Amino acid sequence: MTANQQSARLITSAAEIGPARWNALANPSAMAEPHPFTTYEFFAALEESGSASRKTGWQPAHLFMPDALMPMYLKSHSYGEYVFDHAWADALERAGGDYYPKLQAAVPFTPVTGRRLLTANDAARLPLLKTAAGVVKQIGASSLHVTFLTREEWEAAGEAGYLLRTGQQFHWENRGYKSFDQFLGELSSAKRKNLRKERASVREAGVTFDWLTGADITEAHWDLFFAFYMDTGGRKWGTPYLTREFFSRLGQSLSRQTLLIMAKKDGRTIAGALNLFGEGVLFGRNWGAMEYVPFLHFETCYYQAIDFAIARGLKRVEAGAQGEHKLLRGYLPVETYSAHIIAHKGLARAVDEFLQAEREAVTENIADLARHAPFRKNS
Repeated sequence: MTANQQSARLITSAAEIGPARWNALANPSAMAEPHPFTTYEFFAALEESGSASRKTGWQPAHLFMPDALMPMYLKSHSYGEYVFDHAWADALERAGGDYYPKLQAAVPFTPVTGRRLLTANDAARLPLLKTAAGVVKQIGASSLHVTFLTREEWEAAGEAGYLLRTGQQFHWENRGYKSFDQFLGELSSAKRKNLRKERASVREAGVTFDWLTGADITEAHWDLFFAFYMDTGGRKWGTPYLTREFFSRLGQSLSRQTLLIMAKKDGRTIAGALNLFGEGVLFGRNWGAMEYVPFLHFETCYYQAIDFAIARGLKRVEAGAQGEHKLLRGYLPVETYSAHIIAHKGLARAVDEFLQAEREAVTENIADLARHAPFRKNS
């Protein structure tokens, strides 16, 4: 064991590490607009608002070394992760074992790819991965799940003995478009007509949109958005994850990288979508509405996001987890990655066999979906 591994600690809050050290590891190149979901400010907002806490089943247990950090949580359930392991939990518990607690290296409630190994240099990755695997046994957890890590980190995890998993999302790529119409020009005639019809339907319903960033976002806006989030989230998930305080803290610390798209009709704000941006990418996160308007979800979450990305010269829009309906709207399938350590050898063997077949299926599905993309053959 190296001196760095010997000095590794589990830290019970982001605040104990502090913004200077955390952000130095999360953003070593000192980008003006770093990846928003790896920043200290985002993790602190989650933890200090009570959204990610022991009470909610997300107990902070960040693995901290002199030149590396892996944000981790001790979990008592498998909710809010977007990489599903419920079948693994059932299998272990049927065999007489306990799947919980487990360790989750992730950004809570956020299915967005980004660095999970926050290191000062690439050489620190392997020691961090090996130390994290050792923590599983030391604290008596069943497993460690590193979700939505980058491709490079995923490959490094495989070299360190982790089980490898893939999934898929849908992302929109900006090919240097100057306008939404230019983007539409690359779609097949039928798909182009469908998108124009959807957008026209929302306009004809009298809906208009505001893009709010930075100081333009007020507590009154967060009140409105939280009401949308609770109403739609409650119907969709049962118990929404994020507290009202989280949104205030987000507005205080990351407003420059926050975009609220608010939909208005007849002088009332009826819906909204929360996005964050950094590293040249717009990340769609939460949405909610208090009134049904046909195609309003597509317009607010997908088309307005494309408009914003084109206006800002952003290279990509990532529209969140799942949703093959995004394909017809110009969002193409891409792989996502996770890596896993499972302490129980029998379960680990079974999961490894399952993941080999699953990776092949994901690759085939992405290729099949790509063949049905809405773009013209010569675009």
